[in-house]
Amino acid sequence: MFAIARFTVPLANAAHFEAQLDTALTAFSHCAGFESGEFGQNLDDLTLWSLTTHWENVGSYRRALSNNDVKMNAIPILAQAIDEPGAYERSYSE
Repeated sequence: MFAIARFTVPLANAAHFEAQLDTALTAFSHCAGFESGEFGQNLDDLTLWSLTTHWENVGSYRRALSNNDVKMNAIPILAQAIDEPGAYERSYSE
């Protein structure tokens, strides 16, 4: 599964926010079931950012949200996300 969180961030806060996303991603990366992740700034609207994480399964993702390091370094950032569903099941085509 993968999770996407999108954020609206004033341009003046972009550098600080990017550092916070990096810290959040590092916290997630130490959790069991974490596969990969990335974050980035939208090319058309520079105030829009996203954080995407890939997980072995939904249970791994949900357990990671209870991890102390994640609570300290990722949850405060996720609390700033645009309020929309963000967890997705992967579909594969061949």
